[in-house]
Amino acid sequence: MRKNFVLDTNILLHDPMAIFAFADNTVVVPIYAIEEIDNFKKELSELGRNARTVTRTIDQLRTKGSIVDGIKLENGGTIKVMFSSEDLPEYITSRRNVDNKILSVALRLKKEEPDVPTIFVSQDVNLRIRANILGVKAVNYVRDRKDITEIYKGFREVVTTSEKIDQFYESGTMEFDTTDFYPNEFVQLKSETNPSQSALARVDTEKKILKRLISIPKEGVWGIRPKNREQSFAMELLLDDSVQIITLVGKAGTGKTLLAIAAGLMKVADENRYLKMLVSRPIFPLGRDIGFIPGEIEEKLNPWMKPIFDNIEFIMGVTRTDKKRTRGYKELEDMGIVEIEPLTYIRGRSLPKQFIIVDEAQNLTPHEVKTIITRAGEGTKIILTGDPYQIDNPYVDSMNNGLVYIIHKFMSEKVYGHVLLEKGERSYLAELAANKL
Repeated sequence: MRKNFVLDTNILLHDPMAIFAFADNTVVVPIYAIEEIDNFKKELSELGRNARTVTRTIDQLRTKGSIVDGIKLENGGTIKVMFSSEDLPEYITSRRNVDNKILSVALRLKKEEPDVPTIFVSQDVNLRIRANILGVKAVNYVRDRKDITEIYKGFREVVTTSEKIDQFYESGTMEFDTTDFYPNEFVQLKSETNPSQSALARVDTEKKILKRLISIPKEGVWGIRPKNREQSFAMELLLDDSVQIITLVGKAGTGKTLLAIAAGLMKVADENRYLKMLVSRPIFPLGRDIGFIPGEIEEKLNPWMKPIFDNIEFIMGVTRTDKKRTRGYKELEDMGIVEIEPLTYIRGRSLPKQFIIVDEAQNLTPHEVKTIITRAGEGTKIILTGDPYQIDNPYVDSMNNGLVYIIHKFMSEKVYGHVLLEKGERSYLAELAANKL
């Protein structure tokens, strides 16, 4: 049965192609949403790009017929732009005017076409509640949304015999049925009779075997050694040049960024495998925007890049005493080993033979992640780290952000690896706070 879907402004700003996502139903774009989108079109940001895309798309469709009466889409659906003079109850009209007008379009459709279900689509929770108060069904936008509770871990436990575990330790490999496993997935073998006996292994889906993890030097990777199984899995992927894209997901203090930076320094400074290590993160201020902070661009970026600086200085062993003798990350920057900059400056660049770390990737949209990955030139390795439960971007959530999107799109690719880090190693207090608060 045909349905009417009325789209809120935030849906179009999140996904400018949303008008094609509702199959053979009728998509209604309130004229007030287009007016609101117009306010974003000059922005040099993801919102600005999406606003311009929406406007161009609707303008192109407009040449095919009457946008008021409805234009047929290739997927069998219809798109139309509507306005409304429908009166709303006083307790609703006391709210934002544009939201009221958008709601009034849904109310008009519901009254004019009572036999056709009208559904209001918005990412604004409060607006969905207000729509329900008016008797209009309201839903969130669910395209490209993945259930975070079912996120791919990148590893699993397998129970086997003690004899097979002993044989695995001796030979370093073991025949294994990899039918239901993904490339570069990890396994913890556990003895069915001896709970304390186990072994860590990596799945090779082409040879259909399990193979032993690479040995970490006694001195560690720039002084950093894995402290648990997930960190061991992560370090295995980080040091393997054949794995070109990696996602490391976990709560604060699990070592995602620290491990990635340590591996990057080893690959760039020690092995000369990559030209440089590029470390970046999106800027989403919790307070005032960057433009309000005094100083030059480097000074403005310092508050957002400080976590990266701290990790590099920790790896280099910079203490209060040492700081008198070394400049920490600045020394690495001057040597051309490390480059630290916001993601804003990556768009449009071509980045060959670089070890790229994108921190806080959960704040990126799927399109932004695509933009970053398509910058990768020949021989480049990209690591995306983040925590889907800590999102500052108001236009994505734990299920439709770029980090989770990449996990589900790449998990079957042999050049991809993923690990969900579960155990915090920063401190007992940090681990307690991450679990309790």
